[in-house]
Order: sequence, then C-alpha cells, then structure tokens
Amino acid sequence: MAETRKLAAIVAADVVGFTRLAGADEARTLARLRALRSDLIDPTIAVHNGRVFKRTGDGVLIEFRSVVDAVRLALEVQRAMVERNAGVPDDRRIDFRIGIHLGDVVEESDGDLMGDGVNIAARLEGVCKPGAICLSEQAFWQVKGRLDLEVTDLGPTQLKNIAEPVRAYSLQAGAPPAKPAPPAAKAPPKRRLALVALAGAAVLIALAAVAWRIVDTGRGAPQFAKVDHERSIVVLPLSNLSGEPAQDSLVDALTDELTTAIAGLPGMFVIAHNTALAYKGKPADVKTIGKELGVKYALEGSAQPTATRIRVNAQLIDAETGAHLWAESFDQDRTDILQMEDAIAGRLARTLDLKLNDVQATESARLRPKDPDAEDLAVRCVSRIFANYLEAFDPAKHPELYEACEQALRLDPGNTRALKALAMRLNVLGLIPGTEAEDARLDGLIQKALADDANEPRARYAKGLLDMRHARYDQALVEFERVAASDPSNVAAFGNIAWIYMTSGQENKAIAVYDKAMLLSPRDPNLAFWLHNKALALVVLGRDAEASALLTQALTLSPTNRDMLGAQAATLANLGRDDEAREVYQRFVAAGPGKPTTIADIKKYYASLMRFPFWAAYFERGFAGLRKLGMAEQ
Repeated sequence: MAETRKLAAIVAADVVGFTRLAGADEARTLARLRALRSDLIDPTIAVHNGRVFKRTGDGVLIEFRSVVDAVRLALEVQRAMVERNAGVPDDRRIDFRIGIHLGDVVEESDGDLMGDGVNIAARLEGVCKPGAICLSEQAFWQVKGRLDLEVTDLGPTQLKNIAEPVRAYSLQAGAPPAKPAPPAAKAPPKRRLALVALAGAAVLIALAAVAWRIVDTGRGAPQFAKVDHERSIVVLPLSNLSGEPAQDSLVDALTDELTTAIAGLPGMFVIAHNTALAYKGKPADVKTIGKELGVKYALEGSAQPTATRIRVNAQLIDAETGAHLWAESFDQDRTDILQMEDAIAGRLARTLDLKLNDVQATESARLRPKDPDAEDLAVRCVSRIFANYLEAFDPAKHPELYEACEQALRLDPGNTRALKALAMRLNVLGLIPGTEAEDARLDGLIQKALADDANEPRARYAKGLLDMRHARYDQALVEFERVAASDPSNVAAFGNIAWIYMTSGQENKAIAVYDKAMLLSPRDPNLAFWLHNKALALVVLGRDAEASALLTQALTLSPTNRDMLGAQAATLANLGRDDEAREVYQRFVAAGPGKPTTIADIKKYYASLMRFPFWAAYFERGFAGLRKLGMAEQ
C-alpha cells in the first residue's frame, strides 16, 4: 500500500529523567511504568479515541483525529500524575512531559506515522517542563477557548532540527486560569496572532457553560443574555419502537418539535436538533455527550407511533452524573402531538423549577396542522431532504425530493412545514428565468399563513428566504430575527442573520452570530460553511492568522471544497506562509475542472456578490494572495 498523507493531531510524551530513575532502581521503575500504561495511559487513550503508533521505551507517540481529544488525554494524564505523585520523594517521582502538534503527516503501510507533524510534537515535548503540556500554535488555536487553566505563551521557539521557529504555548495542568503571559520573543508582524477566542466547533462546545439566548428583536444586532449552565440541555433523537422504518421521519419530526418547545421555555439553552441528530442510532453515553456539548441535562427516550396514536417514553438525565431525574410515559392522538410536546416541556419545567407564567404559551407560535395527512406528507418530505442534504443543492433532484411537500400543499395550502421547504428550494435555485410564477405562488402562500397567525415561525422563515432571494436584506433580517426570538434553537435563522450582517459590511456582528450558531449546533451539517464565512469576515478585518486557523477546521470537514481551498491558499500567501500556500493552491486547482481559474473568471463568476462592499473588500485581499501564487489575470 502506498504512503498516505493526512492531517493529524500528534501527542508525544515521555518520562522526565527516565535514565536516572532506572539507574537508581530499574526493576521498580519499569514495574511502575507498566502499571501506569495498563491502568492510566492506555485506557485514557482509548476513551479519547487515540491510536498509539510508536512506543519508545519510556515514551509514546499517539495519533488523534481531534486536537480537543489530544488535549483532554494530556490533561487527564497530567492531573492523574499529580495525585499519584503526592507524598512520593522527588527523586522517585514519575513526571511526564507532553507535546502536541496539529500538522501534516505521512502514514506508512504498517500504520507508522512520519514527517514534520510528528517531529514537531516530539521536539515540543523536549522543551516542556515536568508535568506540563506544550502545544504548537496550530494546536493551541483549536482549543484556546476551552482552556480553564494557566497558559503561557512561549513565543517563537527554536526546536532542535526544525528549520523555522514554532510558536509554542505551555499549559500547566491543575493551575488556575490566567491570561497568556507576554511572548518570550516578539513575532514578526505578519505572523502575530491576536489572542482572541476561536469559534471553531471544539471551542464552541465548551462555551455552553456560559451560553447565550436571544431576548429581543429589531433591525439591529440580536441581543443576547447569559443563560445559566444549569438550564442547558440536549434533546437526543427518540428511538422508533414501531418496527416500521417509514415512521422514522415522524419520530425525528417529534424530536425536532420537542426541541423547539423546550427552547421556548424561559432561561433554557437548548442544543439544536441538527447537532442532536449526530447521535441518532448510536449508543447513548449521556455523560460523554454532556461533556462534548457542555450541557447539564439530556432528554432521551422512545416513540411508538401507530395509525392513530403515538406513545412517548421520556426520561430526563443529569448529564454530569448520569443520574435519572424522572421518567414518564405520554400517550396522545397523532392529530394532537403538540399537546404531548407541551406536556413533556411542562414536566421538564417543573423538574427544573422554572418560573412559567403559562407553559402553553410556547404553543402560540406553532399552528396545529389542519390536515393530518398533509402534515405526514410534509414530515416525510422534510426528513428526506435532510437525509439527502447535498442533493437539495442540485436542481435536477428537486422534483423527486420535494414532491411530497407539493402534495402536502395541495391538501393543505397552509401547511407551513411544506411551505418552508418550498422557500428553501427556491432559494437554492436563485433568481433564474422561469421562476417568477413560483415566487408569486410562494408569496401568496406565505401571506395566507401569516394571516392565520402573524407569528408562525416557519412562515416567517419562508418570508425571510423570499426576501433574501430578491436581495431585500433589511426585510429578511427582521424576519429571521423574529424567528430566532420565537425559537432560540433555530440555527438556520442565526446562519442567515450572520450572512446578512456580513454582506452588509457588519463583520463583527456577523462573527458574533456565527459564534452563536456554532454554539447551538457544534455538529451541524452547515458547520464548515459557518467556519468558512466567519473566516472571510476575519480576513476583511485584517485578522488573517485567525482566519487561516478557521479555514483549516473548515477544510477538515470539507477537504475538497474549492471556495475554502481558494480562501485558505490566498490567506496563507498573504501571511507569508508560502510553502503551505502553494500546497493548498495545488489542491484548489485540482478541485476545479471547468471552474474559474483566472482572476477575471472569478470576478465574472462572483459579479453579483462583488457589488457589495464587504465582498469587494474580501475579493481584493483574496486576489492579492492568489496573484502571489501565480494565478493569471486573464
């Protein structure tokens, strides 16, 4: 098998002064080291999904797919060693040094890893103090916002046999949090990084402990208020006990609606349904899920639908301890599922001692479907769209994907679930000849739905999409902010709000709202897109190093996305990281047969966007980087 290149988080660890320890008492030292491996190190590696690819006597090299997992392993090992060394004389203590780097590695046919990605991790370990963890700049920016401990910026550090200095950060496990100390040496201006929180997926998960919730609407930026971590929850996908796969879509829709109902409770922070779906069909280790998402509680259970009724067994679990707080069964006619959702939300509210004026008030913004058959069709349609997410961007697939939604609208023109799906389809198509009649039809359906209930969130969302489709961004912003206010877990609304802010030149507002979306849904199908867009806003603000770190994350999720590759190549070139820029640029060229390959082609392709000042500014900076990489003007 040929060698394979990939991006990996590498952990290098060894024992400080092993030769001295072994020389003093070899048998006992080796026995203690074997015990540490068997009951601490190897089990902790397994828990955090690591893979040992090389052992070096007193040391080990470990591969992780996630820097977050790598740092978690290192922290757990170092903290455990503090306890194990308590009362042990200094000359007999076993202390580890740990280096962590995120970089490109080469995987050999036997599973061994080689290259600078491994070498830098090993050299970082060599400059660590006993009991500490040293991270490269690339690794640090993946986890910066998660670090509840002291961080020291070591500045550009010359590592043995590594040509260029590597900016390093030292973490002392167990130490209180503090701002990074001044760097040991001043970095060149073009490589200096602003010490701000990175809003990548791993960082945002932890921020749920200081979550935010929209509390007001208007034409300005959404206003957020702090929500106590004690009110944070994820509604895990309900299991379908009917034995009929065709009922999966109904059960998923029930989970989604239940998420919306709970998000409407005062003071709650609820992880978005899109991220909760990532756990569907997988063994639910609630404590692990709680740590990953940074939530206090998890609601899980099952649903058993029949032709006329649906029975839900729900249980509330403390995600920190795994304790079951309550379990209850709810049985309801299928035509009135909303009553069941409100009953579950009310039970949850009473358990968490929320002060509700009226639990049923959460229902006011949700119309009961007038035609159950139409609602079933719409539920199946939307479920199929999200199960075939990429096909939803291919107009050729639309007749098949959206037929059930059209049937639903023929039965009930006021079905807002199908109405929202129709708006999403038209928004994908863009303004192309022949769609004017569909626009007029959509507008008529929206107006009818809003006449029945002016606050119906799906109709408001559809209206926002129609306004965006016609570049009525001020109006669209009002609609999406109203949706977000009524359903604080609606990440799609936040994503659209952020895009409008960005396009209108309000980059800082856009960044804040993208952060909110990624906080709500850290495993969202749109995560790479959000990371990419936030990076573009940072580029316009002149924060290229932060932008490049985000683009690295986006490309990990979507490695062949040509827009992301082009943005990263240009950003790296503008940072002066020429070798990395050229490598990414080659991937950009390879990813785009038949796509724009000259500056003039790109200007023509994105002409509709470049009329906005934000996009004009972004492309100007991007073109500067691409010219450095040799892209032709014509």
